[in-house]
Amino acid sequence: MGADGVMLAAASAHGADASRLVSASSMLLFHAAAVLGAVALAERSIVHAKIGIAAAFGFVLAASLFAGDVTLRHYAGHGLFPMAAPTGGTLLIASWLALAVAAAWPRRG
Repeated sequence: MGADGVMLAAASAHGADASRLVSASSMLLFHAAAVLGAVALAERSIVHAKIGIAAAFGFVLAASLFAGDVTLRHYAGHGLFPMAAPTGGTLLIASWLALAVAAAWPRRG
């Protein structure tokens, strides 16, 4: 996710009319860090482990769905499927809420 985010950032900076790629790059870069953080918190039992890992998987799936749709629209002229980017965005919101629930859940031990 991080590498793809950097590549899309470069493409947006050097490509003609590539402004759409900025949002795809941002989603990938930001959520790559969020995945690392969520997994680290879950592994150390700072958040509820199963919910924290589920949130991390949600970040990966959702950011990939959003960025993939935006990138495909830029390069191919069509998206992955109807409402792919909004579905990815909605799943990102749900994943952040899941991570908040994981943080509020009491630690075991």
